[in-house]
Amino acid sequence: MNVAFLGFQTWGKVTLEALLACGRHRVSLVLTHSQSNHPYETIWACSVANLAEAAGIPLATGRSTQEPELRELLARAEADVLVCSDWRTWVAPEVLALARHGGVNVHDALLPRYGGFAPINWAVARGEMETGVTAHRMSADLDLGDILVQRRVPIGLEDTATDVAQRIFPLLGEVTLEALELLQDPSFEPRPQDRSQATFFHKRTERESRIDWGLPSLEVYNLVRAQSDPYPNAFTHHHGRRLAIKRASLLEGAYCGTPGRVLCRVEAGVVVVCGDPGAPPRSLVVELVQPEGGEPIAAQRYFSRMAEYLG
Repeated sequence: MNVAFLGFQTWGKVTLEALLACGRHRVSLVLTHSQSNHPYETIWACSVANLAEAAGIPLATGRSTQEPELRELLARAEADVLVCSDWRTWVAPEVLALARHGGVNVHDALLPRYGGFAPINWAVARGEMETGVTAHRMSADLDLGDILVQRRVPIGLEDTATDVAQRIFPLLGEVTLEALELLQDPSFEPRPQDRSQATFFHKRTERESRIDWGLPSLEVYNLVRAQSDPYPNAFTHHHGRRLAIKRASLLEGAYCGTPGRVLCRVEAGVVVVCGDPGAPPRSLVVELVQPEGGEPIAAQRYFSRMAEYLG
């Protein structure tokens, strides 16, 4: 098929690589976004533009397909299908109609849950035990088109968002290629999404990384996992300075008291009191921190004394 590709960052690059390598489709146009300084757009920032240029594919950069220049390029491409992978803005139905098969979007979650932005981080932060990749028909409603292909990806209790992303990247191209094959099968019927189960998440900001020590220990632990390097780390304050919590773990048994109190040393680090210890009771152990302007340091070394407070 003749493919017009819209993509950005590592998600887009991996997907475009698969399209170029398979030999069954011709990519006639690539649209991508300009690089930005947004914290979530400076990581996993492989260049779609560089790949397109190296392959000799016509390339344009913009923010939205509502821009007249990008829309005109898509019309002239006469594509059979638009393929989107980490394209950050809504694509209008009249733009989708420029391609014979409309649009296919590849999303790193098990739709209809976790539509929107940063689905890996949100899933880990909320303690999900699995996520996945979904290829779906694009429609007027963002991330709610009929499902073509899905792959499930487990999330272990010790997995970070980085671990999950590394599992998802190899699936992006595989799911995209299978979806394109299904589109060409007249007997195939996509599965409508159950909109009663849909959840949609906004972009993560600095606010979403700030630790509330009054939350249960498991929720604080999940937040630290969700904000693993290279993502902006979960953070608190100590002596008025910002302190990144880079790695933490859970310890069986409850250490209780005032949330945010640095309570005691244990083998892996230092125990910091959180809210509800849960059932079975577990306590949070902070293992690795990074003070503002400093280097990462083991929590046992950083905290020279106990009975101090964070937050």
